[in-house]
Amino acid sequence: QLQASGGGLVQAGGSLKLSCAASGRTFSHYAMGWFRQAPGREREFVAAVSWSGVRTYYANYVKGRFTISRDNAKNTVYPQMNSLKPEDTAVYYCAGGLVTSTVQREYNYWGQGTQVTVSS
Repeated sequence: QLQASGGGLVQAGGSLKLSCAASGRTFSHYAMGWFRQAPGREREFVAAVSWSGVRTYYANYVKGRFTISRDNAKNTVYPQMNSLKPEDTAVYYCAGGLVTSTVQREYNYWGQGTQVTVSS
């Protein structure tokens, strides 16, 4: 199971660090991704990290502002979000899968989501 946390309200230009904690002993075998869904919009890809942490992928609209990392010893993945914009407001979901991918259907396990609100 995946448990996302760290969301909240922040002013534009601010930072937040989300966490996604996984239960189970096979976390280090899985690639981890983050997706987000804003009101009235479809869920979209944000960032992904390979099982080893070596490979990372970012959506163009967060590249240079967000950094994804993982600590397999703690079964946790962290997206550090800097220079936040009002358009980053969304519910953020973490997901686990066998392939490091930008595609939602490649992920088998999903967390419950955490709300991020960026005020202007």
